[in-house]
Amino acid sequence: MSNVSSTAHQILEHSGILSLFARQKFTSQLLERSFSSTEGWIELAIVAGIMILTFWLSGYLAKKYPLSESGKWGFLHHVVLRILWPFMMLVTSIIVLSAWSLSGKSALWLQLLAMASRWMILIRVALAIFHAALPNNKMTDWLERFLSGALWLAFVLWVSSIDKIIINGLKSIEFPIGSSTLNLYTILTGLIWVIVILVLALWAARFIDARLMASTRLDINLRIVLSKIIKTAMVILSVLIALPLVGIDLTVLSVFGGAVGVGIGFGLQKVASNYISGFIILGDRSIRPGDRLTVDGFTGYVTKITSRFVVLKSLTGSEALIPNETFVTSTVINESYSSNSLWQNLDVQVAYSTDLTQAMQILEECAAAQDRVDTSPVPRALVLGFGDNGIDLRIGFWVKDPENGFSLLFSNILFSIWQRFNEEGIEFPFPQREVRILNEYQALDGSVNTQASQPIQSANHPDA
Repeated sequence: MSNVSSTAHQILEHSGILSLFARQKFTSQLLERSFSSTEGWIELAIVAGIMILTFWLSGYLAKKYPLSESGKWGFLHHVVLRILWPFMMLVTSIIVLSAWSLSGKSALWLQLLAMASRWMILIRVALAIFHAALPNNKMTDWLERFLSGALWLAFVLWVSSIDKIIINGLKSIEFPIGSSTLNLYTILTGLIWVIVILVLALWAARFIDARLMASTRLDINLRIVLSKIIKTAMVILSVLIALPLVGIDLTVLSVFGGAVGVGIGFGLQKVASNYISGFIILGDRSIRPGDRLTVDGFTGYVTKITSRFVVLKSLTGSEALIPNETFVTSTVINESYSSNSLWQNLDVQVAYSTDLTQAMQILEECAAAQDRVDTSPVPRALVLGFGDNGIDLRIGFWVKDPENGFSLLFSNILFSIWQRFNEEGIEFPFPQREVRILNEYQALDGSVNTQASQPIQSANHPDA
């Protein structure tokens, strides 16, 4: 058994698989020698064939077995689709490299393909995490492309061993910070580690946030509070973990911490107040997403609660950004605090000859017939008073979804009332005026006519 293991180890070592993922020196002399030999051209053709074949095969498998990038396993499916081609290139190149090395030939392009495939897998996994950690916008897309180019440049520098020269140059540049001395390489490495761990922390926070928001057992405000606490804790932990990894003493940050504290005390009072107020309004559940609020004369629905402000969107589409401090220190009208339903009413006038019992019943039936009107409690019709031209009636009802507006609902109810009144012969009154001329006037023949003139009635023109 030991002989078999020894033989296998020798085969792998001879084939170069054991050192496949170690640094290789692909100097210009080796590349020139490869181009000047038939063996080198054959190897290069094999590499090109592997790339084309695996690219076609990965596309074929992705179409035949499609994976959804949304839902519970959407991120995992996205990663699988991104690394399918480089993974197939890596496996194929290792197999071909083993056969190529066993034939006694030296490999150059196959080793480079295997290393590039491995690096491509790492890049695509890193970019997938980066894409999932940050919001999807043009800036994120630009950063993603920049990060991809930077990682490929790092791979080229690493393979060609130029990175050693750059690292030594960066280490020679030192900066005294208090009692400590840091070189440029340590600072850049620390920043990279902070960014890497911060991206991982943000990705984990967004993953947990998605799970929290999908949960129906917790209140929406509690879910938002937990999400903000987790995100803040992740960012702080990422910095506290990353800095010691690169040898930076956390006591160096004491000066910066004091400066930040002074800044918050003097110049950032409002920012700190809004940030704390955001947790207060979420904790006491006074405001929730979807609530209908009136603040300083602006009425809208809560569409987003951030750490600094609340977004109110009116039915016309305009949005107002209200600082969180306003909801703590000012009076806010919340029409959805205890219930989402909203009471609305419409006024209708009928003639004095109308059967009020029948008219009020028609009003209630027309309102209750609308799907958006709540039937528990049922709509109620009221007599408001006796006007100059008719009897004033009012129909009141609860709207189940006020966020969808009222204009169309009011129009449907009024149109239905008009139809029913016409069917039942109920008259809508119109203004009537009676004008009498009471003074005497002189006739054309000079005689005096003391008889009052006949009344002049105008039914259609109120100003007559």
